[in-house]
Amino acid sequence: MRKAPQSGIERLESHLVKLIQEKGADQDQGVGVRLLLAVLKSISLVFAAVVSIRYALYRTGLLRRFPLGVQVISIGNVTAGGTGKTPVTEIFARTLAAEGRKVAILSRGYRRKEAPWWKRLFTQVIDPPLVVSDGRRVLLDAAIGGDEPYMLASNLPGVAVVVDRNRVKAGRYAVKRLGCDTLILDDGFQYQKLKHSIEVVLVDSTNPFGNGNMLPRGILREPVRHLKRADIIFLTKCRGDVSSVKEEIRRYNKTADIVECNHTPRILKDVWSREELPLSWLDGKTVCTLSGIASPKGFEDSLRRLGSKVVWCERYADHHRYDASEVLYAVNRTADMGADALVTTEKDAVRFPRFETVPVKCLYLRIAIEILSGGENFTQIINKICFRSAHQR
Repeated sequence: MRKAPQSGIERLESHLVKLIQEKGADQDQGVGVRLLLAVLKSISLVFAAVVSIRYALYRTGLLRRFPLGVQVISIGNVTAGGTGKTPVTEIFARTLAAEGRKVAILSRGYRRKEAPWWKRLFTQVIDPPLVVSDGRRVLLDAAIGGDEPYMLASNLPGVAVVVDRNRVKAGRYAVKRLGCDTLILDDGFQYQKLKHSIEVVLVDSTNPFGNGNMLPRGILREPVRHLKRADIIFLTKCRGDVSSVKEEIRRYNKTADIVECNHTPRILKDVWSREELPLSWLDGKTVCTLSGIASPKGFEDSLRRLGSKVVWCERYADHHRYDASEVLYAVNRTADMGADALVTTEKDAVRFPRFETVPVKCLYLRIAIEILSGGENFTQIINKICFRSAHQR
């Protein structure tokens, strides 16, 4: 079976991501690419001005922030994708729920299936938020609720997951209809309409701020100086000395707690049956990979560190919605190469169509956060930043 071609938009997105993610990646390019980058630079300057004006309007009160009368923990970043928010969101929610809090995660449900924008623009009906999980059971699948909300709902029994572009509406629903007293705002650093109690910001230690430019010329969603708003900063993917990154962070925020952590593989699971295999199964195995995430190299390198030989990697754009032909092509290619398994990420696995039989193992790697420094254990961090009294905030 031949591979189905990527759409033109995805090919352009993948190419641009390579150019803007890191310093120096745009060197030695042709005239056409340099012209495109110049246009993107101009757009990024306009975007930076719009972002600055927007935050000024919120600071002065001309744009209103809505309080909901409960604890609101925002987890986000200043860059586009790849910092590992989902595992951090999960461990916050799990630990808070274990402490007796009634937790809801609020998400916009990025790239979920919804009505076209022109229909949403002219509709007069205000739909209620989508409840992916009410805390007792999972109610929606990944296509309707979104990849990350569905993944969080599946892994967090006892935690509600509510999806809506309007997170104020979603939060009100979670408080009034689901009885929640603690809200976790997933990817919330830029969402200022809902008033935050605690601002948690993630920074990727391997590529903190890209090439220093705003979108679309770089990966910054807002200027690095806005790190000053953070109460706690999670420095993710820490392997080795990260002192230079911490020094750079301290230029913008001298008081926030900095927690060094790493995204650590925990277990392998079958994509469809959810049968578990120990990580030791990978040692000495030959594998292929299939992923549609912001930073696939980190995922692929983690398999190599676990002792497997990665012989072929198929990458798609972040949040790519797979069709059956794409997955079947990867499965058959893996079998043809004599590899032991096709391995994907947990976030990708929820987007796989179902097959009754496949010629080779299809596994996903489940990742969890490991705290390296900045707190003796995660419960102490939760107690410090989430249960302090209002006069300390």
